[in-house]
Amino acid sequence: MATFKEKFGYALGDAAAGGITWKVMSIAFPFFFTNVFGLTVADTAALMLLARMFDVVTDPIMGSIADRTQSRWGTYRPWLIFGAIPLGLVFALLLYTPEFGPVGKRIWAYGLYLLMMAVYTAVNVPYGSLLGVMTEDDDEKNQFSSYRMVGAYAMGFITLLSFPYLQKMVGGSDAHQYAVLGACLGGVAAVMTLACGFLTKERLKPVRAEKYSFRPFIDLFKNRPWIDLTLIGICTNFFNGFRYAVASYMFTYCLGGDITVMGLIINYTVFMTFGEVTCMIFGGLSPAFTKWAGSKKRAMNLSALICLVTSVAFFFIPMDAAYVWLMIVVVVLTSIGIGLYSPLLWSMYADVADYATEKNGTSSTGLIFSSGTMAQKFGSAISGSLVALFLGLAGFVSTTDAATGQTSITITDMASVQQMIWALFSIIPAVVAVIWMLLIRRYPLDK
Repeated sequence: MATFKEKFGYALGDAAAGGITWKVMSIAFPFFFTNVFGLTVADTAALMLLARMFDVVTDPIMGSIADRTQSRWGTYRPWLIFGAIPLGLVFALLLYTPEFGPVGKRIWAYGLYLLMMAVYTAVNVPYGSLLGVMTEDDDEKNQFSSYRMVGAYAMGFITLLSFPYLQKMVGGSDAHQYAVLGACLGGVAAVMTLACGFLTKERLKPVRAEKYSFRPFIDLFKNRPWIDLTLIGICTNFFNGFRYAVASYMFTYCLGGDITVMGLIINYTVFMTFGEVTCMIFGGLSPAFTKWAGSKKRAMNLSALICLVTSVAFFFIPMDAAYVWLMIVVVVLTSIGIGLYSPLLWSMYADVADYATEKNGTSSTGLIFSSGTMAQKFGSAISGSLVALFLGLAGFVSTTDAATGQTSITITDMASVQQMIWALFSIIPAVVAVIWMLLIRRYPLDK
């Protein structure tokens, strides 16, 4: 029987990865790279696309390596214990803006972003795989998954809500603010990841293959539940990725910047914080919701429907700061669906891992969970890249001065850019939700 300490420790892992490092990378990086660091829109889009191609290779390899790790700390925990400090350090360096020229900045950004993806993979793939070896009880897996999501969303709430106030406290230039906050948040993420590694337990021993082979990779593509769930995972992360990546542009170019209401500073991070706290609450309610729905598949479908309807509703809100509270209400309603499906997704990956073990006779838990982190990174970064690409097509142009390295923003068609931003936050995610509902109908496991 798993203890509260273990569940809390497991939650700390995604509080660090999902609530700090990935949350900041999803919501702040596109804006940071184009408006603070000094990359052009084209460079930013290319950077995120390149990173995704990199992850297509590294994630499954990391999953396979993790499955075969044997140490005094277990199979998956040592990757958290020894990867914690590199994760925090590289994250901090990525938010630092060196005083280089355009070429030097490109090298710095590309090199560190790819390194961040590699370190994140080395920590997060084994972290996800832990769910498959901490318990064999299906209800407990749902509980661990729920604790994970509550931890991620609770820390995401704290991170996003405090971000503008911490920036104001740090002062100085935008580049200085991001650098200081990167160092502080990176340190917190490292400590949380380390604590997760020491507080969790591995009760089950993976059934390892006798030797390394490509067989597990071949078996994956014969595993229909894995194929369907991976496509669903990509869609859910596309859904979130578009919204988070475009939120900063929405406040800057559609709503006129930060909004102060009754002393509360509402900027893009605070705006999304209302969704984070909702996700935290409904992530905790997800196991009960799943029981009420009758199965994970039906619960996932209902969650997608909530996301679809509320995303379409947001599109029809007037593009005016006076309606910010109505926008927040719709974001909260959308986040009910997100909070309900997020724990489900990881619990379903555990089901797929069990299915693969029964079918093939050997464990590929790490390899299967690696597709979950790959879907997460693929959806988030590709959506960020597409946001930059679509904004460029709409008339958002950034250029870098070769002598100073400073980036200037020019908008050739403000109305077109504003409509594109609004659609990227609402209609385009709604289309993604339709696709993901169709994929859920195909998914064959119905626990």
